[in-house]
Amino acid sequence: MEVNVSPSKLALAEAAARHAAQSLSKILANRGSARLISATGASQFDFLEILTSTPGIDWLRVEMFHLDEYIGLPVTHSASFRKYLLERLIHKTGITHYHLLDGERDPREVIQRVGGELSSHPVDLAFVGIGENGHLAFNDPPANFQTEEPYLVVELDEACRRQQMEEGWFPVITDVPARAISMSVRQILKAKEIIAIVPDARKAQAVKSCIEGEISPMAPASILRTHPNTTIYLDTESASLLSQAANRSL
Repeated sequence: MEVNVSPSKLALAEAAARHAAQSLSKILANRGSARLISATGASQFDFLEILTSTPGIDWLRVEMFHLDEYIGLPVTHSASFRKYLLERLIHKTGITHYHLLDGERDPREVIQRVGGELSSHPVDLAFVGIGENGHLAFNDPPANFQTEEPYLVVELDEACRRQQMEEGWFPVITDVPARAISMSVRQILKAKEIIAIVPDARKAQAVKSCIEGEISPMAPASILRTHPNTTIYLDTESASLLSQAANRSL
């Protein structure tokens, strides 16, 4: 895994967006189409803003999947990840081929339908983040590293729910849904390339655990170190607890 540390949150977003645009353009030139997984959350704001403003990407040839969604949350809610992706990626780029997880429908039906589409062909590129508790998508610790199912119904732990509240998505923790649909860890690892965007000091401990600690279900994002083509983008704050030099392969 390559680790890239930028001097600021904005510089991180610019570097990651430049990398993502180059990867997408190369995939489209070589294959004619691209299959993309996109993360959501506050950590992705600047990255997606810059990426969607980058000229020269033929988004009509991009097929998009998303990582996770709360169960029972309407698309009109400000915390809905469907709403997030529609506003911050799909409508901005004009992507027409996308698969959203409908948290208001029967989760089993959603998992079967979207999971079937996801599993039908290889995924070229995945954008991910890392949670304050080290989660990858909504795979909180201890994460399931074994299942081959593309999507799971998961129970969100208190640390994960508290992060959602403190980021401003919900007024109180009891408003944060307790369950979600999440892409599985092994499904994320099936992407040919992974770009992780992880800014802010509040992620520093999780970053240290996932990069320098044991590869373990208790630090779910640590599994990214087993992937042959992952780059994690940090700023000086999220990298502040790392003991190793920046811009190196692990």
